[in-house]
Amino acid sequence: MHDTTHDPEAGLATAEYAIATIAAVGFAGLLILVLKSDTVRGMLEGIIGSALSV
Repeated sequence: MHDTTHDPEAGLATAEYAIATIAAVGFAGLLILVLKSDTVRGMLEGIIGSALSV
């Protein structure tokens, strides 16, 4: 016999995964914009250059 009662939390995990995925994509887009800026690129090149020269 099948359980015909409806679970009000059914599908909640899927919605949470969808929200987390959307947030991650938004954060990745913001990170790309920040890393494309000349100031940040210069700082990263300086850090990498000093780390490799040790």
